[in-house]
Amino acid sequence: MPNHNFHGSPYHYVPTEGVAITFIVLFGLSTLIHAAQAISYRMWWLIPTACLCGILEVMGWSARLWSSFSPSLSSPFEMQITATILGPTPLLAANFVIFGIIIQRLGPQYSRLSPKWYTIVFCTCDVISLVVQGVGGGKAAVAAGNDMDPTPGGHIMLGGICFQLLTITVYALCAMEYFIRLSRDMPIAGRQIKSNAQHMTPRMLLMIAGLVFSTLCLLIRAVYRTIELSDGWNGRIISTQVFFNVLDGAMVTLAFYSLNLAHPGTLLGRASRLRPDMDVDAEKKSNSSSA
Repeated sequence: MPNHNFHGSPYHYVPTEGVAITFIVLFGLSTLIHAAQAISYRMWWLIPTACLCGILEVMGWSARLWSSFSPSLSSPFEMQITATILGPTPLLAANFVIFGIIIQRLGPQYSRLSPKWYTIVFCTCDVISLVVQGVGGGKAAVAAGNDMDPTPGGHIMLGGICFQLLTITVYALCAMEYFIRLSRDMPIAGRQIKSNAQHMTPRMLLMIAGLVFSTLCLLIRAVYRTIELSDGWNGRIISTQVFFNVLDGAMVTLAFYSLNLAHPGTLLGRASRLRPDMDVDAEKKSNSSSA
């Protein structure tokens, strides 16, 4: 339970040991599964995305476990700020790559951007968000750990998380438009129509459902983080442990496991190993040559 009157802790409460252990186990297990799936399907891009997310989350929650024993220490507090603020960003990049593959499979003529440019644009925005949040998180963590004002670093973090929230929102709107156009067979004017595009299948529907659920969880987490940082370092939101556990830890956990269950290697098969900008004809040639 959070203790708002606890003095000496930069959290304004003592992190709960059992909660920290639970998330360490959950993220650790999912990370191992993601690594095994990446190796099994030879989808190496999942290592610097999904697996990196899991490693950062394990680091962050390990630091919170450390703080549950030594709540006044600055080192674990600084570590958990940086790790938990950065953790979901690589996972979001994985979502962008998967969506690019889906576009290539179902028909890029319904998309305003090519699969290649979806990956480039949104992953670039993701990297910018990662850098800004990392700089702000580090600055705020050091300041808070040394009993200095963390507000300047917090403002930088807020800028990074707001940019990430904007990126997720634009990505979601683009995806929504794509699936509406796909369902109504309304290609973008002037786009070449691919006659060999794949039809919607139950596996593809499950992949899309998993991607939507993962994105929704990350969106909820980004909204929470934006409100949390806007409320200030001494605000009620950042000082209430249950908000962080549910709206950050649980949301990222759900997003993380959703891609274990609705995995592109399982649901999209060999084509999911391709770059999002590769043509479907190239996929067929690859499959026929390996047969």
